[in-house]
Amino acid sequence: MFNRTPLPQTVARQIQDMIQNGELTPGDKIPSQREFAQKFGISRASLREALLTLETLGLIKTEAGRGTFVTDPASRAKADMAPWRYSESYSVFDVFQTRMILESEIAALACGRLTATQLEAMEDATNRMEKCWAEQDLIANVEADLEFHATIVEACSNSMMRELYQAVRDKITETQRQPIPITDPERMRASIGEHRKIIAALRDNDAERSRREMQAHVRNTARCAGLQT
Repeated sequence: MFNRTPLPQTVARQIQDMIQNGELTPGDKIPSQREFAQKFGISRASLREALLTLETLGLIKTEAGRGTFVTDPASRAKADMAPWRYSESYSVFDVFQTRMILESEIAALACGRLTATQLEAMEDATNRMEKCWAEQDLIANVEADLEFHATIVEACSNSMMRELYQAVRDKITETQRQPIPITDPERMRASIGEHRKIIAALRDNDAERSRREMQAHVRNTARCAGLQT
């Protein structure tokens, strides 16, 4: 359930590849949704989801009345975050605050339950995050981040906590994508270091330290997004 890649994410990756290999260049207008949906053999709803992912990551930008365009990598460092897509239901602050509470407790409850294979998977995900950031493969960077957090959830001893996480996973995922356009290399290095501190605490079966490290990690990500939680 946690590892299945939804169709929109697969298509988002394909479009990112088109941008990276020069098939779509900075300033290019994205083809119409009808044309693109036909190209990928998907519904327009799935395509819209893929485009929303790319816009959140800062790879494309929609301009009212003009269309959607590929952004210039040189301008991404100065870009703003994309509009929060769940604003009609919850503020981004609400979701980060929920993450701090939920994920820190999940980390504490996962202590002593993670297998060596799961800990290795978390290390691998963290290493992939680092590598993909260096290559500016933003979709894979976030996917590795999601895998890291999902592995902890899988090991949580409380089934209701696991279900609560799954129920709000779409919103949580968006907070992991949302700060990417304004994340500088120093913050990404710090985030990767925070992952390794969480792994170390979990490996030591230290529930209180696991809780504390996860809370600090989510709080620092919120600060990157311009929020004080």
